[in-house]
Amino acid sequence: MKSKICLLAVSAALVLAAGAATAAETHALRYLASTDVLPAMALPKPFPAGSEAERAELLELHEIVASASAERMARAKWDDAHEDPALFDVALGTKLEELPLTWALLKSVQEEGDAAADVSKVYFGRARPWAADPTLANCDAGKGSNPARSYPSGHSTLGYSVGFILARLVPEKAGAILSRSADYAMSRQVCGVHFPSDTEASHVLGTIVATKLLANPAFAQRMVAAHQELKAAHLTQQ
Repeated sequence: MKSKICLLAVSAALVLAAGAATAAETHALRYLASTDVLPAMALPKPFPAGSEAERAELLELHEIVASASAERMARAKWDDAHEDPALFDVALGTKLEELPLTWALLKSVQEEGDAAADVSKVYFGRARPWAADPTLANCDAGKGSNPARSYPSGHSTLGYSVGFILARLVPEKAGAILSRSADYAMSRQVCGVHFPSDTEASHVLGTIVATKLLANPAFAQRMVAAHQELKAAHLTQQ
């Protein structure tokens, strides 16, 4: 028995060590393999630090932040603090969390997108705008956020991946859903925490994640169940 316990302890230690080796291994993707979301195969390299292209993006961000109305800034800060599928509640006119099958499905999409975005953030290691330009007003101030996790945006990956799936579950409201995805991504720029190219990369990554999930038979079965739940709730007729 003692030898079994020792063996288990060694095995657990090896698993933990392997899990700490790379960001890709810290996430157990339920549907997608790590090879489905290889950063180098999915996203272009971000603009180099100190490049003319990066300086142009910083200038654009200064203009976005400075021109944001009080209402738009408040919405950006709300989006900053709320990182889950409930961001689409207003677009659908309902509380998604009260629909258990749909909520669980969308949370799974978020988890897959989070894992893909995290691997990409570590791979590219891009400095956030406020790290490249400390004069930029931003929503991360005082939070101790990691300055090297700008590309792609995790929030935006959530918005685009979950929005892609939700638009197919409720096609009647696809326009409102996808507009909310874009607005949620724009909030990252209004908050001064991501470059425009960060959120565009998230658009690409979120679409890849959602498309690959839809091709997974097990996930497709859950889509059917969620769609039936939404129909029963009179949120879709299709």
